[in-house]
Amino acid sequence: MISKTDKTIMHCYPGLVAVVTVKHGDTVNMMAAGWHSYMSYDPPIYGVAIAQERHTHQLVKDSQSFVINFVPAESAHLIEGAGKSSGRDGDKFSSLDARWTPGEKTESPVLDDAYVAYECSVCGMHAYGDHDWIAGDIVTFYQDSDRFEKDTGFPDFHKLQLPLYLGRSHYLIQDKTTTRKIVDLD
Repeated sequence: MISKTDKTIMHCYPGLVAVVTVKHGDTVNMMAAGWHSYMSYDPPIYGVAIAQERHTHQLVKDSQSFVINFVPAESAHLIEGAGKSSGRDGDKFSSLDARWTPGEKTESPVLDDAYVAYECSVCGMHAYGDHDWIAGDIVTFYQDSDRFEKDTGFPDFHKLQLPLYLGRSHYLIQDKTTTRKIVDLD
């Protein structure tokens, strides 16, 4: 039975963690972000919550761009490494051996390991409590189409394992043993 509690409950996990990448001048950085979402389909807008004290926050503010990267389970070390250190302390791309290509429109890094990436141009930034919600017009979509079913567009779980973040450096790896169920609500 559900009952009232005075504790803050963070029930948004398990979920996909995005790797946010940004380039401003000669500086590139990456961070793990658990709080992100589509905000609009038409036009396509994606948002991410970034705390003001994060190195990435200032870079995104200055460059007015970022990339949302989704990486497969075999690249979860990028999520973990991007989330446990600060770009102020050194180049995360080098320390994590993260290969990337400059985005077509913004030059922010698109991770070579990503199976989906959204290159975004900032269209809004608003403070909510201890984080800023940064909205970006998606200016370029990237997809590793070999990892998706041709007929449905769904991920092909024989070719793509998703790392679902549980919290505290724990992941649930979704794989080909996961079954897809169609639920009839009628």
